[in-house]
Amino acid sequence: MLLKRLFLGLVVSTLLFNESHAQGMVPTMDFNNYFVAFQEGFFRPIEIQPIVSYKAGDEIIAYIDTRGNLKLYDGNQRIDVTTLNVDYQVSDHLMAYRIANGLRMWDAGKFTVLTNFGRDFIVKDSLIVFEDTRYQALKVYWNDQIESLVTLTNGLSMNAQVGENLVVYKDNSNTYFVYWHGQKFEIGTYNEEILDFQLGTDVLCFKDPYTQSFFAFDKGVFVELESFPIKKYKAGRGFVVYEDMNGNLWHYQNGQKTALSNFSTDHWDVKDDICVWMENSYFFAYTDQQRIQVATYLPQSYVLKNNVLVFRNIIGGTSALVDGVLNEITNFQNADFEIYGNKVLVKLPNLTSIVYANGRIYSN
Repeated sequence: MLLKRLFLGLVVSTLLFNESHAQGMVPTMDFNNYFVAFQEGFFRPIEIQPIVSYKAGDEIIAYIDTRGNLKLYDGNQRIDVTTLNVDYQVSDHLMAYRIANGLRMWDAGKFTVLTNFGRDFIVKDSLIVFEDTRYQALKVYWNDQIESLVTLTNGLSMNAQVGENLVVYKDNSNTYFVYWHGQKFEIGTYNEEILDFQLGTDVLCFKDPYTQSFFAFDKGVFVELESFPIKKYKAGRGFVVYEDMNGNLWHYQNGQKTALSNFSTDHWDVKDDICVWMENSYFFAYTDQQRIQVATYLPQSYVLKNNVLVFRNIIGGTSALVDGVLNEITNFQNADFEIYGNKVLVKLPNLTSIVYANGRIYSN
């Protein structure tokens, strides 16, 4: 019994170790021009030869090496994908690539053939939308399943808007539908009217061109948020932010509306779990149900992802709001910055990199 418990403990520890190494990778080039990934406090080399390009999400890194081969790094090992010319895309969890008309994908260690008659495709966190020219069909991969959304009789095109886990598309009768968690929901039929759908995760929003009412699709339910015209709207991860005709900024989530600002703002933005806006020359953020004053100016540049805001501060350095805490990362001016998971990557002009992770600063 003791040996069995020790064996089970070893298996669990190994799984946890592998899982930790498969998450939160930060890819960058070091001063030797090596392609490396920051993991668990260390910069680990992936390739010591120059690479052609790379695309990365929070959990996977795909890249073209110096010989033109497509490779994948999942945090544990390098995986040879193909030696042929390829068009590839990645999200935080998925990768899809096309060789001629053959469309393939990778999900959690498994390669899958999507179609041998592929054309355009879009990769998001939990789904892949693609064209299958053999059947003139728009298809989706979700939860290990491939499903046809619509077969078009008037010519195939990427007639879809894609969020992280939902898709808006229309059929041959100009009727719009939303696909979410394996289900299809009818939105409505519109002829020549142009609809602006803003898609996030589990939620989307749009303005009805006939009634001017503002609607949200919230986890399978359509909710009318406003019966009057509004100015602007965006969707995040489970929430919607919109600006009414009076310049008030509203946040909607789980059936509850919250006023973010009662002052007209000339700038606001939404991504994943965070919303930012200007109010009386102050820069604010709303995350984890907290309203936080970030700066007394509008940053020249910033990036939003997950619950992280990274921006160029007033002296030209890099600061970040991570988990509701404001941090100054570096005073080096005009550095590029990116977000991976809850980590911030800053690429300095001297070809070194800084990673801000778990309250600490690491450099290579």
